[in-house]
Amino acid sequence: MKTRVLAGFAIAAAATVALSGCVQSANASNASDTDGTTDLTVFISGDTNVQDLWDKSLIPAFEKANPKIHVSTSIDLHGEHDAQTQANLATAVKADKSVAYDLVDAGFVTTAGKAGLLSTVSDSTIPNLKDVPDATKEQGGDSAIPYRASSVLLAYDSKTVTDPPETLDDLLAWIKDNPGEFAYNSPSSGGSGDSFVSTVLAKYLTASEQETMQTKYDKSLESKWDKGFAALKDLGPSTYQKGVYPNGNDQVVQLLGSGQIAMAPVWSDQFITSQKSGIIPKTVKAVQIADPSFNGSASFLGIPKTEPADKKAAAEKLADFVLSAKGQQLVASAVSGYPVVPLDSLPDSVAEQFADANPSQLRLGFQSDFSADMNAAWDAKVPQ
Repeated sequence: MKTRVLAGFAIAAAATVALSGCVQSANASNASDTDGTTDLTVFISGDTNVQDLWDKSLIPAFEKANPKIHVSTSIDLHGEHDAQTQANLATAVKADKSVAYDLVDAGFVTTAGKAGLLSTVSDSTIPNLKDVPDATKEQGGDSAIPYRASSVLLAYDSKTVTDPPETLDDLLAWIKDNPGEFAYNSPSSGGSGDSFVSTVLAKYLTASEQETMQTKYDKSLESKWDKGFAALKDLGPSTYQKGVYPNGNDQVVQLLGSGQIAMAPVWSDQFITSQKSGIIPKTVKAVQIADPSFNGSASFLGIPKTEPADKKAAAEKLADFVLSAKGQQLVASAVSGYPVVPLDSLPDSVAEQFADANPSQLRLGFQSDFSADMNAAWDAKVPQ
């Protein structure tokens, strides 16, 4: 069967840019500190909005307060080469060699940390870690530094939807009662679609099975997905254009903003940012559903295990700044990320914006191996 998706971007071009950026940053990171300064490189595996957060907000503010530390970034756009990056990091650690970056902002930080590829962290060297809830820190392990969080929400156009669904069952019934008004992106193309699919699958799992799939890998459990995939396939004709799945989070937001659909799962930070920029009108609201809820989690920073001592100290200082009240305010302003420090330490405007957010109580998604298998199974079983 041919999967029906909307057109995507040119991945090859993005990969070329990402790889050239890594080379340039490697040269910068290895520059000699002849004038007493320390050069750091933040490696980003993600979207350009995260790079903008660092380049336009966090780094200028940090360098102003720490003029002897210069920071640059490199990016692997959309994390296209995560597996290669982790393999190269593992090779470097095994050979006890440093890598071309000093701080990692990527979805694979927790996996790399638990594999022993990152330095352990504590509030003795990153003092502001003491303010992060233990439950949030435990999500990432002892080598991951939580610095922002987000969750997937259900966005809806309040002009046409006056009584939005409160549970997953309510949502599934609404989709069937309102054909063509709901869309979610293919799960491999973005986290909001991934969350919708995994939430439908979780509906048919026990609490114990869900917990195992979040933390371990037991492929035999995937037979428990059959009912969920059958429900998703059955839902297809009621979704946007009878089973067209947008390619990525952005295309879902654009469909909402243009009024082509009335409801969709969206990332909380992307939703807030899109409303600020006018992509989504103020008439579009967002809520969290229950039984089960959509998932979310903190995003983490990591310091390579073989980082030289002087650069490690500077990287810890940078991470500590990100967790400061100033750094968390910048994160909230630039990418609408949930703060991971107490809201009462932040300006009232930030505290009010995230009053209902609690990053320590977000439902986790599937472990990475399960997630990859889920994406492949969705491609094979769901599109018409």
